[in-house]
Order: sequence, then structure tokens, then C-alpha cells
Amino acid sequence: MNQRRGVLLAMVMAISVIALTAIPALAASGASIAKFSTITQISSTVPRNGDVNPYGVVVAPQSVGKLVQGSVLVSNFNNSANLQGTGTTIVEISPSGAFSTFARIRPQALPGACPGGVGLTTALVIVGGQWVVVGSLPTTDGTAATAQAGCLIVLNSAGKPVETLSGANINGPWDMAESDNGDSASLFVSNVLNGTVQANGNVVNKGTVLRIGLELEGSAPPKMVSQTIIGSGFAERTDPAALVIGPTGLGLGDNGVLYVADSLNNRIAGIPNALTRKTTAFTGKDVSVNGALNDPLGLAIAPNGDILTVNGNDGNLVETTPKGAQIATVALDTTGSPPGAGTLFGLAVKPGGTGVYFVDDGSNTLNLLH
Repeated sequence: MNQRRGVLLAMVMAISVIALTAIPALAASGASIAKFSTITQISSTVPRNGDVNPYGVVVAPQSVGKLVQGSVLVSNFNNSANLQGTGTTIVEISPSGAFSTFARIRPQALPGACPGGVGLTTALVIVGGQWVVVGSLPTTDGTAATAQAGCLIVLNSAGKPVETLSGANINGPWDMAESDNGDSASLFVSNVLNGTVQANGNVVNKGTVLRIGLELEGSAPPKMVSQTIIGSGFAERTDPAALVIGPTGLGLGDNGVLYVADSLNNRIAGIPNALTRKTTAFTGKDVSVNGALNDPLGLAIAPNGDILTVNGNDGNLVETTPKGAQIATVALDTTGSPPGAGTLFGLAVKPGGTGVYFVDDGSNTLNLLH
């Protein structure tokens, strides 16, 4: 978990399913999450090496190698000493709570450059049904002063790193979304280290959203063929509790708009024509600002096209329409003071739209709202 929540070094490999009641504070009848009223705790996210602070969440689309269709991958950002930017594990959890370690990524065994080493972030996707791509924003001591640019690490379905994507415009990959198109794919990556470390906690408007074009050719690892900055000028800063705050969650709508959780400006931004644009949209268009948003971090697209975000300053999930109407709010974490602060990060819609998976770093668990 991050420093706002203290240290939890629980070594539990899996825990019993626990059902709790979630009470929507606001829910319109057309809201995707309006029908959900229960939170089920699926499993601990802590592997044998003690990594904590679960960040990224993605659901396996098919069974191949160690990937099991419908299972959930979770990346850990902290090591067992709770130092941020030092987590090296991705765990795999079935819907029933069966737990395994999908990958433990050793910096010295990486197949390519990754400036600074390994500290796995919320940037976690699967492309081509079999290639797991995870972001690394590493530190040596858990502080922003030692943060380095990192990279994107590509793993095969056996959990083995086969490639790294680094340099150029990849600088502190914080979150990620993807779009598959058969023999090609696009990665959308938010980057938060463009001038932040040098600014010593002051806000700098240099955060970027990068589109990376990939070629997918059978059993060969994805090949990076292009990089395009499609968003720029986002507010970002280092933070002793969260390491860094800046543009975070990303999700591509059916309308071609890439939605961005602009944390420091407490808004959801929209970058139009995200798949095809050749120039930056700067900080995009305001989709929704303030209201129930309270430091939006993780972001996912609901089956009905709405935008789901979780707040960093409270324990709420917010549903927003593409036109900007905030139509539902659900309290996912009511513990702590203030309730749920600093606990929510990655989320993913369960296949079939029957629920929303989310991680809670206050308890180091994977949970399901359904």
C-alpha cells in the first residue's frame, strides 16, 4: 500500500470470500453500476516474496500458457518493506480466489533496457490475447528522489519477460490502455516523470499521454513501430505519500475518445481521435470536473460506454457518461479517516459486465463489486 495507509505485510496467499454490502450514494436507472449492491473480497494480492500495494488490474481474455480465461492479473508496486517503486510481481487470481504468482520480474534478468530497474505500476494490459505488458516506474529507496524513467516490460504467456520498450517518450509509465486490431495494437500510456523529480514537489505541466503502435506477428513478441504524443501538458508532481501524482487511468471509448483521469485537476479529460491523430490534443477536452470526482486514479470503460473511475481521496467509484454527467457513485472502501483515502487504484470490468474488479491497497486484496 502507499505510505498514506501505513504498512501491511500480511503473507496470506489467499483468503476466504467475504461479502459486504455496498450502498450506492447516487445511482441513475441507466447507470451500469446501479444494479450492483455487493462487494466480494476475492483474494489477497500478496505473493510469497511479500510484495504489497496492488496497482494494475487486467482480465485474461483467453487461456494460453499460464493465463486462464477470466482470471485476473494484478501488479504490485511495493516490496515487502513497503518501499514504493520496488515491487516486482504480477499475481494471477481466479474468480473463485485461486492464487498463483504469474511473474516475478528480476531487474538483472530483463531482456532489454529499463532505466532504474523494476517497480511495477498500474500500467497493465494484455495484447494479442497472450502478451502481458506492464509498466515500470522504479526507485531504489521508495522515494521520488531516486525515481527513474523505467520502461514497459513485455512478458509471454508463461510469465517470462521477452522484451522491454524504453527511451524516447517513455518516461515514468503510470497507467495504460490498449486497442487490439488483429495483426496490430495500440498502447496508450500516461507518463508522469517529465520534470517532476527536478521540481521537488512543485507542480509541473509536463505530463504526457503516448500512443505506441505495435505489430503482432504470431509467436514473435510485439514489435514497436511508432510513438506519438497525443496528450501533453498534464499537471504532475512528486508526492511523499503517493510517490507521484499526475495523469493516471486511461480508457478508449467506442467513439474514439481516449478518456484520461487527470488527477491533480480533478477531472476526466477526453482526447478525440485517439487512434489516428498525429498531433497532441494537449490536455484534451473537459468531460467532467469536480462533483463526485475526488482525485480520480484508475479508469475503465463500462459495457454501456460510460466511464468508471475510482477516487484517490476517498473510497468511491464514480460512473460518468461520455457527455459528462456523473450518474452513480458507490462506496467501495469506508475504512480509515477519511474513509477509503489512498486505497483504490486499478479496476477492470468483469467479462459479461456482471461486475467490476478492483484492488484495495488498504487490505492488499482483489475485490469484486457485483
